[in-house]
Amino acid sequence: MKISSIIERKNGRVIAISSQANLKAVADLMLDHRVGALVVMKSGKAVGLISERDIVEALSCHSHAAGLIRLQEILSSRFIVVSPEETIRRAMSTMTRERVRHLPVIDEGKLVGIVSMGDIVKHLIEELELETIDRQQEISPPTATTRFVDHGRFRKGLRRLRGS
Repeated sequence: MKISSIIERKNGRVIAISSQANLKAVADLMLDHRVGALVVMKSGKAVGLISERDIVEALSCHSHAAGLIRLQEILSSRFIVVSPEETIRRAMSTMTRERVRHLPVIDEGKLVGIVSMGDIVKHLIEELELETIDRQQEISPPTATTRFVDHGRFRKGLRRLRGS
């Protein structure tokens, strides 16, 4: 499976913010949209990612003034992205190796989405559930049928009848 399958389900929804914004605006936007990271934009191009972890680090380093700091002042030059054609397995490996929980998805230089570790886990769980259903349908029914024998209002037991 490819990252594009996750992006399609999310309808390409990406919450982004200007590199000129301050950390208070970042935190407010994250709260409003209930997301853990925002793509940082400059002149219409994705230039970075700001996460909850980055906000905590800024608060620790800059104390009370952290809310006024502009993103461009603290934005890391390390910007890890993924292509929509990348496999989900490889994206998971990148996230684990780089210790990130969000990857912007860039296609031909254009931001088309963002995937989180949660998105990937949800996708994998759904895939496993479908595999389980497929396997259950592949199992042939037993030759002897099992029937419930009811006596009055209570089920007294199970009876296996051969050939019926």
